[in-house]
Amino acid sequence: MKLTRSFPSSVAFSRRVLASAVLSALMASTSAAWAQQQQPAAPTPAVASAPAPAGVTQLAELSAVPAPTIAARAWITIDVTSGQVLASSNPDMQIEPASLTKIMTAYVVFNALGEKRITLEQQVPISEHAWRTGGSRMFVEPRKPVTVNELIQGVIVQSGNDASVALAEAVGGTEASFATLMNQEAERLGMAHTHFMNATGLPDPQHITTVSDLAKLAVALIKDHPEEFHYYKQKEFTYNKITQPNRNRLLWADPSVDGMKTGHTDAAGYCLVSTALRGDRRVLTVLAGADSEATRAEESLKLLNWGFQNFDSVKLYDQNQPGLDARVWEGTVETVKLGPSAPPIWVTVPRGKSGDLKPVAQRTDPLVAPLTKGQQVGTLQLTLDGKVLRTEPLVVQDAVERAGFFGRMVDLVKRQFE
Repeated sequence: MKLTRSFPSSVAFSRRVLASAVLSALMASTSAAWAQQQQPAAPTPAVASAPAPAGVTQLAELSAVPAPTIAARAWITIDVTSGQVLASSNPDMQIEPASLTKIMTAYVVFNALGEKRITLEQQVPISEHAWRTGGSRMFVEPRKPVTVNELIQGVIVQSGNDASVALAEAVGGTEASFATLMNQEAERLGMAHTHFMNATGLPDPQHITTVSDLAKLAVALIKDHPEEFHYYKQKEFTYNKITQPNRNRLLWADPSVDGMKTGHTDAAGYCLVSTALRGDRRVLTVLAGADSEATRAEESLKLLNWGFQNFDSVKLYDQNQPGLDARVWEGTVETVKLGPSAPPIWVTVPRGKSGDLKPVAQRTDPLVAPLTKGQQVGTLQLTLDGKVLRTEPLVVQDAVERAGFFGRMVDLVKRQFE
């Protein structure tokens, strides 16, 4: 007897329809792929919930309270927590860094400490070159060993040029070799308008920077070496029976100020990198070309107060704020969460404006599995009043595996009707 298998006519019809649709979809997909190979590659389209607004770099443009008038040739103030520029004047004007150079000197030394190439207790012999270096001094003596810890205080608190050279020689062998290390770090940090010739800041035609570059350096030191930052709030240091005060007057004027470095030459004028921590916010200013010690302190404090009083920092996309849901095709799940690559994100906004902050997601569409965790699929713009405050990569938060053959075919059919 010949056995036959029968199905209800409605089921057979449904399967024929699905098979026909899958075949049509496959043919359309194959034809589209063949046609695409015959044409020049086109950029992947982006889908945005709103047109991309114009970018801004200074939050002063959005503040109801304008930045104060500052008596200095160049200055910049930033919110360290978010990294955003609040306001600036001549941020890329070429200036002499003077003793603000010693921030990079300390940064390279702190790197060496972190890499265990030197230790705080290590004794450093003082060369004739270090001893004879002019300008501000720690008063080290030749052939009399001094520890790295003492020399760091001599550089940061006393602004000692002799201490700077001694540390440069301890880390780099010679001051010239150490300057090479300084320039390598400057390039890595994106200090595009900076070149160092020495570890002290003594004048040299090729020893140049900008307040914008110095701000990048100061922020990097704060974030990369928090365990050593305490040196910058030290008010005095005694060495060789000589006590010298920190030249940063703001350490006495405002208890929230905990750094950072002063500088002065006839050509550079009076300069100051200052920073203060109030609550969970840190603001930093770089000021160059003031006419006196008092002016650089007063104007810097004016900028710090303006930054704290007129802006707020908002934390977004932490554990309490899940990412954005997005449709995934041909995957084992239908949706995936997308978010910034390194949450949480801090965004600085004019005071009272945090409720007006809007995220604008721009991503490739469609999203097709497989997707790996951390894979970038677009950008996330945070906007205020139609202005872009910052742009972050938009990445996949959880991996999505590719579905089986039948699941992929079903999604392929669905996409034809959407």
